[in-house]
Amino acid sequence: MAAGHIPVLFHETLRLLAPAPGEVFLDGTTGAGGHAAEIAGRIGPGGLLVCADADPSMLEAAGERLGSFPWVRTVRSDFSDFAALREAAGGRRFDGMLLDLGISSLQMDDPSRGFAFRGEGPLDMRRDPGGGGTTAAEILRNAREKELADLFYGFGEERYSRRIARAVVERRRREPIRTTTELAELVAKAIPRKGWPRGIHPATRVFQALRIAVNRELESLAAFLEAFPEHLSPGGRVAVISFHSLEDRLVKTAFRRHERGAEGKGGTLRLLTRKPVVPAERESRENPRARSAKLRAARKELPEEEST
Repeated sequence: MAAGHIPVLFHETLRLLAPAPGEVFLDGTTGAGGHAAEIAGRIGPGGLLVCADADPSMLEAAGERLGSFPWVRTVRSDFSDFAALREAAGGRRFDGMLLDLGISSLQMDDPSRGFAFRGEGPLDMRRDPGGGGTTAAEILRNAREKELADLFYGFGEERYSRRIARAVVERRRREPIRTTTELAELVAKAIPRKGWPRGIHPATRVFQALRIAVNRELESLAAFLEAFPEHLSPGGRVAVISFHSLEDRLVKTAFRRHERGAEGKGGTLRLLTRKPVVPAERESRENPRARSAKLRAARKELPEEEST
């Protein structure tokens, strides 16, 4: 594994996706390529793996690991852009799809990206810094107090969202919030000490909310979940690893909706996980990033009238 990168729920994911020789697969969140390399090895030279990521630095990092597999095609794309993904697959549908949501440890550990506060860096948080878009610093500078409070609560489930939003507005009247450490300190001071969450920094939820807003993550996930069945071959499998309840709720609801089908008459999707698969105690201990991970998977089947 690349330094600092440990794929979450690695064996459980591969067991549910069951990649086989000659199949066409999509890794929509390639990251450092941990899951992708194993999939590529299993589908072999007769298969095809499309590796997508909106972050060009992640594709570059993954390229070092995936370069020995000529049947891997990389595409700089959001995982919801099925036009670009199907084009990379030569128009073919996928036999397997994987989304490993959240932020890679490689991104988190780079202070210049602004995703975390372990080291001081600019409040950027864009997956593709060269692709335009609004930065976290711009949101903090321009959003109204109520908008900030709604963002922190809606995307971060932060119970002290109003106090934090008020503190941001009061601070920016004097001077802008420029760095990750400045924001983390401001949030920690805004939350009463007795209200600090256990096991995480008090600013964690605010950083999560800003990252989700900057990258429109829930919108991308919702678009993927609405469209993926038509791009999945009969018998094809899909697996999604989420890291917070907002993502997992979307995945759970969409999978069940596709399973029920129109008017509850039965769809073509069959759940492979009635309950989410979570990391074993050992994995959570050895890889703290895995603690909140939840894996859900499903398989596309032919409608009864077509399978008889």
